[in-house]
Amino acid sequence: MPALHYLNPDDLNFPPVEEALDEPNGLLAVGGDLSSERLLHAYRQGIFPWYEDGQPILWWHPAPRMVLYPEELHVSRSLQKLQRKNTLQITADQAFPEVIEHCAGRGNHTRPGTWITAEMLDAYKRLHREGWAHSLEAWDQKQLVGGLYGIAIGSIFFGESMFSLQDNASKLVFVALVRKLYQQEFRLIDCQIASEHLAAFGAREISREKFMQELAAGVNQETHWNWENV
Repeated sequence: MPALHYLNPDDLNFPPVEEALDEPNGLLAVGGDLSSERLLHAYRQGIFPWYEDGQPILWWHPAPRMVLYPEELHVSRSLQKLQRKNTLQITADQAFPEVIEHCAGRGNHTRPGTWITAEMLDAYKRLHREGWAHSLEAWDQKQLVGGLYGIAIGSIFFGESMFSLQDNASKLVFVALVRKLYQQEFRLIDCQIASEHLAAFGAREISREKFMQELAAGVNQETHWNWENV
């Protein structure tokens, strides 16, 4: 059984992803920091941080991996009907700090997302300023009622979290994201860990080997999405 790895703070390298523990959810390493350099190096290998206040930084690489190929998006009839009646405005990168704050439970009327620590908030806001982290927002008039955020590297979008203050707002935002990624020929959306909610949209599990093949083919592809135009 592989041993848990402790990262050298002066070295960005991670252990081979094949050495992730089988449970829970592919724990690979402990420690390091949330510098932009380390985070981007991690994401390019499909590694992501996930921990709670009071814990050291924990790095994960689940297997199997839940992903959504944009061309395989499934929209239920009920959601299609809702879309036709939709009056919400969908935007991109217009309120990233507010979106991630809501996902973390720091906005009004949301349940706490305890894994989005203050340290993570600062790190992902920095990645947004640097052009790597992006958000989509749903607005009712001038009120932010839903959104999601993630990291885009090459033709891979690494989904992180979403929130909804109004029924189905996050679902509408997610569908808008996937359709935009499809138009821009993105290869894959990384959904990380399996959930029935994402499976309903067409997401499915693939092996670690297949996922790493997709990353190798996608993270260095050029994309030209105007994130301000959804």
